[in-house]
Amino acid sequence: MSKQLNRLIVKGGVLSPGELKYICESVESLGLKTISFGSRQDILLPKKVNSEDLTQFDKLKVVEVDEVGVENIVSSYVCADIFPSTSWLTGDRYLYLLEQFRSKSKLKINLTDPKQRLVPLFTGHINFIASEHEDYWYLYIRLPEWKKTKMYPALIYSWDLDKIETAIEDILQEEPETIETIFELVSDAVDTNNRTVDKPLEVPFYPFPYFEGMNKIGMDKYWLGLYWRNNKYDISFLKEMCELCSENKIGKISITPWKSFIVKGIPKESKLIWEKFLGKRGINVRHSMLELNWHLPVANKDALNLKKYLVSNFDQNDISTYGLTFGITDYSKSSYYFTSIVVEKNKQPEMIGNFKTRDTYNLLYAKNFDPNTRDYILHVQDVDKVELPGLLMELSQLYFDQLGTEREEEKEVETKKETSELEVYQCADCLTIYDEHFGDATQNIPVETLFSKLPSDYECSLCEAPKTNFKKIILVK
Repeated sequence: MSKQLNRLIVKGGVLSPGELKYICESVESLGLKTISFGSRQDILLPKKVNSEDLTQFDKLKVVEVDEVGVENIVSSYVCADIFPSTSWLTGDRYLYLLEQFRSKSKLKINLTDPKQRLVPLFTGHINFIASEHEDYWYLYIRLPEWKKTKMYPALIYSWDLDKIETAIEDILQEEPETIETIFELVSDAVDTNNRTVDKPLEVPFYPFPYFEGMNKIGMDKYWLGLYWRNNKYDISFLKEMCELCSENKIGKISITPWKSFIVKGIPKESKLIWEKFLGKRGINVRHSMLELNWHLPVANKDALNLKKYLVSNFDQNDISTYGLTFGITDYSKSSYYFTSIVVEKNKQPEMIGNFKTRDTYNLLYAKNFDPNTRDYILHVQDVDKVELPGLLMELSQLYFDQLGTEREEEKEVETKKETSELEVYQCADCLTIYDEHFGDATQNIPVETLFSKLPSDYECSLCEAPKTNFKKIILVK
C-alpha cells in the first residue's frame, strides 16, 4: 500500500453531478464514508485506500500526492458568472478551453482570470492568465528548477494553449534556463497564432471573496458554496446533492482551491428545496471568514490544530480578517505561497539525548497583502506559538491601516501617466499596436526597436498586414 494519499485529478476543478456521484459510489464500495478536497481542485482519499483497488474503476484517474498526473489543471471556472471577471471569459469558454487539454502533463497548469481572487494566478509551472484581448492569454512560466516566474514574450491564442504547453513539455529534456530560450525553441517547434504583448499584465486588487452560502446570480438563479472545516465531506450527503443537481438540470459542480465547492445555476423556484435539504442535513452555510480563508497542508493534524488555536483567539478578540488569507506551511515542504499571510514552522534543531525544544515559527506577509505580487516580506522570526495570535492581529491591523493607501499611490502614478502621450503604430485593419518599447518577440524584433528600423517585410503579428498598413497614433497614458 502506498504511504501517500491518493488523488483523483479533476481537470480545471469542474465535474458533472454524475461524475461526482460515480466517484462517491466507487470509493464508498471500498468502505469510505468521506472524501476531501485538495488545493489543486482535486479529490483526496485517505491513506487506507489501496490505489490498486481503485484501478477497477476505469473512470477514475488516480495519482499519488507527489505525482502531477493526468490533466493537472487549476482553473478559475469556479468564479465565472459569480465574481468579477474579464468580459470575454465566460463559463462556456472555460469548458471549451479545458477540453483541448488531453495529454498527460508533467507540469502543473493554471488557467485563470486576473480579475478574480479565489483561484491563485501563479501557483502552476505553466500559468495562462487572460488578457484584455479576446481569446489571448499572458503566459508566465516557472519550471520546477526555477526560483522566479518569467513572462513569455507573446500573448497566446486560446486554441494554442495545449499546443504551447505540450511543446514546453517536449523541450524540458533540453533544460532551458531562460524564457528567451523557451520562446525560441517553442517557436521553432510549433506554428501558433501569437499576438504581440502591447502592455504589461495588470492584476487589479480585490479583497478575498466570501464563497459560502446561498447567493443570488442575476434575477432568477442562485449559487451555493459549501465548506466543512474538517475537509471530510460525507459521501451520502454528496450523492443526495448530486441527485438534486440532476433534478434541477445543473450540469456542473466546481471545486475551489480552498477545500470547498460551489454549485452554480440553482433555479429561483428551487431555492427553498435546497435550503430545506441543507437544513435537514444540519449543514452550516455561514462560517466566519476567520474559518474560510486558510490554506493548510493536506492531512496535517498539527497544522489544523494550530489553525483552530489561532481562529479561536481571533474570535475571542473580535478581530476582522475580511480580505486576508492565511497559510500554514512546514519547513520540510518547498512551498510556493499564495496567501496574504504565511505562518512558517521552523525545523527542530538536532538535539542530543531526550531533550526537546518548543516549536518556533516565522511570519511572512505578501507585499500590499496581495499574494499575486509573489513578493513576501519577513515580519518576525523564531517566535513561540503563544506569540502568534498577537502578532497576527498586529498584521491584520497593519493591513487595514494601509488598505487603500497603496492603491491611492498607484492611482496617483496612473494619473501622472494619463497626462503623458505615447507614440505607437497601429494596424489599420485589426488595430494591433506596435509599441517600440516592447518590440515584437513573435517576429524576433528586440525591445526598443524603432518602427523606422523594422524590416520592410515586417507584417502585423495578428492579421499579417504589411508594415505600410501601420499608422502612427498618439495614446494618452
